[in-house]
Amino acid sequence: MALQTLYDAPTLTISYDFANDWLYLDWHGALDDESVMAGALKLLELLRQERCTKVLNDNTHVTGLWADAAKWGSNVFFPLLYEAGCRHFSWVYSPERYSQLSAQLAVEHTAAGISIMTFQNRDTAAAWLQRM
Repeated sequence: MALQTLYDAPTLTISYDFANDWLYLDWHGALDDESVMAGALKLLELLRQERCTKVLNDNTHVTGLWADAAKWGSNVFFPLLYEAGCRHFSWVYSPERYSQLSAQLAVEHTAAGISIMTFQNRDTAAAWLQRM
């Protein structure tokens, strides 16, 4: 991946992937509702700035339960992301079960119009996104 780091915080690094024209989110550490919501809003800002339509959201290095942020994501954030131009969202699950449950909650309850797929590893998630 040819990445340019656009944002780097304790729980999230957001990069622009030149080769694929998408934003790559590398979440890390123990997430909570506050860190998830702050990172999501930063994604929204950068998606508008870079005019991307695709996001590769990697939770491989994530732990924690963030159910309230997941509900906010499905009801508030994903519709805003759609308005900002996102059309395809590829989500790599954390190997940690509580984080997976939070991610599933966010994905299953949104009606934002974004094509969202979940995966167990980054390579498969990237391959799907490349076909979109």
